[in-house]
Amino acid sequence: MISRTLRPGIIAATITVTALFLGHTGMAQKKIDSTARKIGNKTASVAVKGAMKITDKTYKGKEGPGGQTVYIDKNDKKYYVDDKGKKVYLKASEIRDKKKD
Repeated sequence: MISRTLRPGIIAATITVTALFLGHTGMAQKKIDSTARKIGNKTASVAVKGAMKITDKTYKGKEGPGGQTVYIDKNDKKYYVDDKGKKVYLKASEIRDKKKD
């Protein structure tokens, strides 16, 4: 039989171990969610860029504010595809000549 002084210690140790285990599980799940989100965004970006090369024209000799490839849609609007695969439409002042390497 467990003594009266040992029982509270065992209960406290059990609670501590459980809390640590659940904490590590939560951190691991956040890491997995974050990685899955990054992979999903990259996949969407690559897919959209591939589709844009087929359906829209590439604005040759020009680039976006961060060096992105600029596309021209059927309505003559200029845009680039961001890291999440979304079209970001540009003003004329945001488009610049490509830098020479």
